[in-house]
Amino acid sequence: MEAPTPETGSKGLKALASLYSGYVWNRLFGSARTSGSNFLGRISRLGRRTSRPRSRRRTSRLPLPLPSNSADRSVAITEASRVYDVLEDVMAHVLSYLHDIQKHLEFWLMRAEGSNGQKMYYMIFERGPLAFVDETVRLIRQSVTEGYSFQHLCQSALAHISERITILTYLRCSLASFLAEVYVEVDKRGEELVKSPEKSFPSLLVVLDGLFSKLEDSIGSLPLHNQNNSSPDGSYSHRLAFYSLPKVIQEESQWTDCEISDAINLIYQNIQKLESYLSFAVAKCKKPRKVTQYWIGYTCGAVGFAACSMWLVKHSSLMGSSDISNWIREAKDSTISFYSDHVERPLVSIRDELFETFRKRHESAMEQEEVQLTAKSLHRMLQAFSEQTEGQKLPEDASDQQMLEIVMARYEKELMHPVKNLLSGELARALLIQVQKLKLDIETAMLELNQILRANEINFAILAALPAFFLSIVLLMIMRAWLKQDTKAEGRGRVARLQRRLILVEIEKRIMQYQNYIDQGLENDARCIYGLMLYSLDRLYLAAERHARATGEWPWLRQDIIDLAKPGLQTMYKFKVTSRMERIYDCLLPLPKRH
Repeated sequence: MEAPTPETGSKGLKALASLYSGYVWNRLFGSARTSGSNFLGRISRLGRRTSRPRSRRRTSRLPLPLPSNSADRSVAITEASRVYDVLEDVMAHVLSYLHDIQKHLEFWLMRAEGSNGQKMYYMIFERGPLAFVDETVRLIRQSVTEGYSFQHLCQSALAHISERITILTYLRCSLASFLAEVYVEVDKRGEELVKSPEKSFPSLLVVLDGLFSKLEDSIGSLPLHNQNNSSPDGSYSHRLAFYSLPKVIQEESQWTDCEISDAINLIYQNIQKLESYLSFAVAKCKKPRKVTQYWIGYTCGAVGFAACSMWLVKHSSLMGSSDISNWIREAKDSTISFYSDHVERPLVSIRDELFETFRKRHESAMEQEEVQLTAKSLHRMLQAFSEQTEGQKLPEDASDQQMLEIVMARYEKELMHPVKNLLSGELARALLIQVQKLKLDIETAMLELNQILRANEINFAILAALPAFFLSIVLLMIMRAWLKQDTKAEGRGRVARLQRRLILVEIEKRIMQYQNYIDQGLENDARCIYGLMLYSLDRLYLAAERHARATGEWPWLRQDIIDLAKPGLQTMYKFKVTSRMERIYDCLLPLPKRH
């Protein structure tokens, strides 16, 4: 953000002047004191006239601590919802600022945990082309003149990262403490805000004004560096200066409409000033953009794209070449051929196999009838030959194998005198019987082979369609990964579930840290940890809402998250709640492993 200008200073003076002028006007001419029943309507009208900063937060957020023992809670909350809008806006913006700071802080913490080689690689190759040239020139120059070693570069990288971690950690702790104090104050006045908002809301505005002043003292004096506008000592005086309520208004027991409107305006103006200050403070400490981190890869890709473009232009019709047209035509023909061989024909074959079953069954029945006719003919021939040879009638249950043994015995006997028996004996008849047996065996084998081939026609079609099937599976997996976006806690896959469980682990860790600081009497550290726990609960609230609503467990999960945020709840009970959450709720359970 830009530095304060005379215009912004004049706006601040105008705001203060409007406060005092409104106060004096109401004192001189009088303002009818409205009753408590009209207070919510006044807040509604004032809210429409108040300029609110642009919300940077999504609609789902950690709820404010509302009273749970009210006789008619739903009606009371509905009536006091306009009062809570102001408080929810404050919390929503602070949570949004915490999220931005946490995002950058996690990046620098990962860099700090890396090896010395990774830190040096970041300093040279991941800060953009200008930093690459500067660090390379510096490394060469000092290695020639002063014997510059890589150890100095590692120390420079460590100082570079540590400075950003220190600033972001300080900002995060200050905002977390502010968030915790706001939440605790609202929790203290929850019943009063519902029962008598005309009395409790002005006093809460005074408390918020004091909390903004405390936040100003905490982070307003943080030294920030700027190359363009720097003071002689190297620090830029971009101090945070919130607007404060006049003392005369703070001391009043009952406020007028104008005073309430001015107080609400001051809150939103302070939010805007806080956003401006944090934008300036985090600008130096933010993590590099992906384009900056991977500028070498993007540069190589751009060079490759340019070379590919030149190569395509060389083979295009612009240069009088028909290569690209030929390649397009060949690719089109190959695609059509692939579709015909691996998609259309297999599907048609499967369709024909499924819908022409009756016709194939009819043809199979005809073939079976032909085999049966051949078998009956062979049976009659064997029976006639055997009865004639044995000279007696055979039993009706005589099998073909028994009669065939008789035929073979007679055949062996006739072969003793083949020429004689061929003309006057039974040799020719035995040979014809064997030919009939061979015909029956061939027909039976062909029928079985035909049945096997027909039974595997669908299998052959499926084998032909396998390449297209695998290609479709790969495309579906890519589309599924793109749609699910499992890298974030809001996703639906294994990675998203793991992220939600890690948030729950983080909540348990901060509950324990909070209790340890309370036991040691470190109230400031405990307040910071409590604010960070509220931030983690807000993240879990946002990540689990959609999935818990789908399974119908959202009311219970929401209430458990609200219970964990309560400042007066015992630590042991909070641990029981977290243990129940990770065991019961489906959106927090790990997916079963696939073997």
